[in-house]
Amino acid sequence: MYGLIGKMRAARGQRDAVIDLLRASTGALPGCLNYIIARDPADADAIWVTEVWIDAESHKASLQLPEVQATIAKARPFIAGFEFQVETHPVGGFGLVDAKTG
Repeated sequence: MYGLIGKMRAARGQRDAVIDLLRASTGALPGCLNYIIARDPADADAIWVTEVWIDAESHKASLQLPEVQATIAKARPFIAGFEFQVETHPVGGFGLVDAKTG
């Protein structure tokens, strides 16, 4: 499995607009096992995104989907930047199906 944990910064006062766009675009992402969008309770402009994919190639391919490209274009004016992104290799956990056993 392939995971990403990232923190993005919305333009001041635009966090909910970015969250709404992200939520609307997460319906059909082939190879995505888990995609969590969260507000940072201590920072009014920060958004955390936690993703788990069957593999890195699935994540990379998702970025080329027309609906994902459209969401990126719509969200770009409301995003101030990305603070960091960490790659992980998830091994399992509650609510996460093991990609090896299905």
